[in-house]
Parts: sequence; structure tokens; C-alpha cells
Amino acid sequence: MATQLTDPDSRLVTERIRVSVPDSGPRQDLRAISIVWRRELIRFRSDRLRAITSLVQPVLFLFVLGTGLSTLAGRGLPPGIDFRTFLYPGVLAMSVLFTAIFSAASIVWDREFGFLREMLVAPVSRSAIVIGKCLGGATVATFQGIVILALAGLAHVPYDLGLFLTVIGELLLLSFTLTAFGVMMAARIKQIQAFMALTQMLVMPLFFLSGALYPLNGLPDWLTVLTRVDPLTYIISPMRHAVFSHLSAPPEVVAKLAPDVTWNGWPVPAGVSLGIVAAMGAVMLGIAIVEFRRPE
Repeated sequence: MATQLTDPDSRLVTERIRVSVPDSGPRQDLRAISIVWRRELIRFRSDRLRAITSLVQPVLFLFVLGTGLSTLAGRGLPPGIDFRTFLYPGVLAMSVLFTAIFSAASIVWDREFGFLREMLVAPVSRSAIVIGKCLGGATVATFQGIVILALAGLAHVPYDLGLFLTVIGELLLLSFTLTAFGVMMAARIKQIQAFMALTQMLVMPLFFLSGALYPLNGLPDWLTVLTRVDPLTYIISPMRHAVFSHLSAPPEVVAKLAPDVTWNGWPVPAGVSLGIVAAMGAVMLGIAIVEFRRPE
């Protein structure tokens, strides 16, 4: 690139300025992933109101809805187990559900204000931007779940290190899958109003069909089919099993309150359930990457 400068003798002097663009490659992609991931953490840390309001709904479900329905649904349960204990895994999933999906809304904001275009013209692959976004959203959502996990004692769930590590791993997997789902939806949406309307239409059915508020046994056939295609079902069931395995509850109570997810009578193992969620997350991540590679 050449520029023209004027010297003291009013003569034009041409000076050549060399502009170097860093080569793209795996190293630059990893750096881009790290930058996008840290950007999500910084945005979450600076927005305290978002962090507080995202915890209101899970707390209301656990203590208001759980306490109110315990008089009706908690009859006949053994000591130490009430409806809040049953509801607790579903509330953990809720605490990451909204945070993970709505973290993808920043993509729509960035597109509206032009910042996304600056990211897309950077000398890095667009897949690195998508992966960094998903990792950042998953980290923030998992942190929200850990805050609710600290309230386990109020739901009569024991503070056990093994239980907490298991649940945190499941929350991280769920957070990544849900963030990938949100990024996949936000990839082609150009207005934040459209994104919020679409997520509101999808998020609540995902939650209510997951078995977070009721056991999955004894349901009508049409409702059973819908619960089996919901990715949250395959996280809440193993999470509920992990919680009830640390409670001194009779086997018949565990079978009633924490039934296995079944396919035509075959109980789906926890490892298969988690693998299904991971596969869903990988597929949605791949779709999001393909959508971002298309021209704007």
C-alpha cells in the first residue's frame, strides 16, 4: 500500500507501507477460540443483573413451586425426600437451559451492530468462532448451575463430592449442547426480536417434556414419544439417578420417582443417554459451523 507525503520543500514523496496479515492455521484458530471464550466470560462478569435474574426462575421453581406442590405430591414419601428433592435435578437443568440458549443471543446483537462482520473477516476459520462461542456459553451456564448446586442441602440432597463432580460434568455437557442449539438458531437470524420469540417458543416445551416436573413412567403414548426426542430427558434422568443413589430411599421409591428412560421397554443406560446428548451437541455444532460459513 502506498501513501503520499509532503516534505518541507513541497515535493511529493511516495512512501510504501507494508501491511502484513498473519497466516491462518491451527495456532491462530486456537487463539481465536480462546479470545471468543474469554469475551463471553468478561461479558457475563460485567453484567451482574443478568447473572442475578437468570437465577430467579430456578429458585422460584425449587422453593415456591416445590414447597407448594409438596403438600399434594409429597404424600407417602419417606422422611428426607419431598417434592423439592424430586424437583432438584430438573431445577439444575433449568438453571443452565436459559443461560446457555440466551447466551447465543449476543450473536444476533453483534450482527445488528456490525461487530460480527469484523469477527468473520478475521484470518481465522469461522468454525473457531463458533466453537469459542459454544465453549464460552457452556462455561457461563455451568457456573450458573454450580450456584444452584450449592443449594442442595435445602432440597435435602447431601453434599457429596462424588455426586457434585458427576452432576457438574452432566451440566457441562448439557450446557454445551444447548449453547450449540442456540448458536445454530442464531446463525441466520438478523433481529433480536425474532430470536427471542423463537427461543421462547422452543425452550419451555423442551423443559416441560423432559420429565423435570413429573416421572416419565405411566405417561400416555403420545407424550412418551415427545419426551424421548427431548435432549433434556437424557440428562435429567441420569442426574436424578445420581441424586437418588445418594439418598437412603427404598428401591421401590427410587423406581417410582427416578425411573429409567426406556425404548420399548428397554432401559437406556446412563452412558448411552449422555452419549445421545453429546451426539446431539456435535450435530448442532456442525450445522452451526456450516451456517456460519455461508456468505452473509
